[in-house]
Amino acid sequence: MLISLVIAFSIFGLVVAAYLAKWVMKHSTGSEAMQRISNAIKEGAEAFLRRQNRTIIMLAILFAALLFVGYGFIRSHRTFDPVESSLSLASWITVSFVFGALCSVFAGYVGMWVSIRSNIRTAHAALSSLNDALRIALRGGAVSGLLVVAMSLLGVAGLFALVSAAGGVEPAKIPLLIVGYGFGASFVALFAQLGGGIYTKAADVGADLVGKVEAGIPEDDPRNPAVIADLVGDNVGDCAGRGADLFESTAAENIGAMILGASLAAASEKASMGFSAGIIGVMMFPLIARAFGIVASVIGIMSVKMDKEEKMDPMEALNRGYYVAVALAMLAFGGASRWLLNSPAAPDAWWHFFLCGILGVLASVAFVYITQYYTEYKFSPVQTIAEASKTGPATNIIAGIGVGFECVWMPVLTMGIALLGSYYLGLSSGLPHAGLFGTAVATMGMLATAAYILAMDTFGPITDNAGGIVEMSEQPEDVRKKTDRLDAVGNTTKALTKGYAIGSAGLAAFLLFQAYMDEVAQYAGTEMHGVNLANPVVFVGGLLGAGLIFLFSSMAIRAVGSAAQSIIEEVRRQYAKLPRVNDIIQFPKEFKPDYEPVAQIPLRQNQ
Repeated sequence: MLISLVIAFSIFGLVVAAYLAKWVMKHSTGSEAMQRISNAIKEGAEAFLRRQNRTIIMLAILFAALLFVGYGFIRSHRTFDPVESSLSLASWITVSFVFGALCSVFAGYVGMWVSIRSNIRTAHAALSSLNDALRIALRGGAVSGLLVVAMSLLGVAGLFALVSAAGGVEPAKIPLLIVGYGFGASFVALFAQLGGGIYTKAADVGADLVGKVEAGIPEDDPRNPAVIADLVGDNVGDCAGRGADLFESTAAENIGAMILGASLAAASEKASMGFSAGIIGVMMFPLIARAFGIVASVIGIMSVKMDKEEKMDPMEALNRGYYVAVALAMLAFGGASRWLLNSPAAPDAWWHFFLCGILGVLASVAFVYITQYYTEYKFSPVQTIAEASKTGPATNIIAGIGVGFECVWMPVLTMGIALLGSYYLGLSSGLPHAGLFGTAVATMGMLATAAYILAMDTFGPITDNAGGIVEMSEQPEDVRKKTDRLDAVGNTTKALTKGYAIGSAGLAAFLLFQAYMDEVAQYAGTEMHGVNLANPVVFVGGLLGAGLIFLFSSMAIRAVGSAAQSIIEEVRRQYAKLPRVNDIIQFPKEFKPDYEPVAQIPLRQNQ
């Protein structure tokens, strides 16, 4: 019944994605000039992704064969006993690996297919309404977000149901057989993120250096031959690549949380503190919580609109939808915790796990706002970099690196608070092994609104492409101003998704350490000793130690930049008093600076 519910919610997410794609596609594609540019972007993006996916699939087949041989013939089945033979284990691992890779490729390709057709519709909508352009861009991005989350959930639930139907395996051992699904998703993410990322950054740097810096022409100017490559890169990097990255995170975290849930339920039963929903109910909790998160994200996406186009910032509308998704995700976590994590022997335990989930949700909100603070133009970090640009490219680079190093400490602190808080909340429930499961619940809470976050991520390349289409098709200036507003917000949403992905990956790393060490301890029959990264105190201590390096480096770099700015401004002030001939500063023979030098060092006269 529980697995059927998860599959039903996953299918619901896919149905909503199909509806949003149809809704976007019914809008106008604009003039012939706009269509010509859009078609060039489509051609480039689809060609790149076809070639990349072909390479990924060939490599995945080779790796799947190695997995089968390794598990079936090299690794002794005596170290693992949930199935009858090593060949059976190898078959399930290989099938789940291939299925995970195919689901990731499918979700990434379809999501990008819709995004490269949403850009021209967003551009045409901007001719008349900023609100319509905003909604088209977000709903086009939501197709990718819902596909990634629903497919990752459907794949895990479908494989679980398939292994259960095959029989012969204890339900608590099934996650160990389908762990290959996460491997397959990780395999695709490695190449998709790297390939798309290299392409988009190379095209972006090439277009900007030659166009804006050397030629002095505007961004996305039709005279710049690299503009199409730049717009293509936005789709293959920030849409397909980021989608594969978060697909991998969600798939791996679902399976890791199921493994820890099975351990918690088994240990609780041994201690006569079993859960009302049984082992299966505790194992299914991560999937049920994520399934409710799909519904919360859908409602948040559908609620986004701009009431007053001229006065309202598009980011405010997106944040308002995010608030809706977050509030609903918190309510869903409470209901799922009360339903599946209720233990008669510890009646208040579910409340502790609910708070763990809330900590995870709040951590995701913190990541979003930390990233906005460091990337949005209205806040001091970006303004500091802009101010440093007045004294030249060198101080601009110094300020940018300093801000980049500084922005590490707040996410690290947020992760540390979420991990330690959820761990000790789980321990306080009184159930055995509950601390580690509490951190898994916090990770599920952070990923509860993943579909909405991914929608905002794909919103970025769609609006960027729309701005390029408007510029290259030579639309009126007021239209470009509208797309510029969306593009500025899109740059922020792309950045916040990177921050969200990194934060979720950090929590996922700890979750996977936990699952790994838990299984190693079971195989060895004893507790592991030494430096244990599955201990949250050790893990958080390592994070904080690494974060301090970046924080102190940032302080030193920014001090250099601030001092350099002061020196440059003072030198400019003094040079401004000197006579100029043909733009060359002429030093008088008896030139003296405004200050009295400590030692009377003769100044070299101008020749």
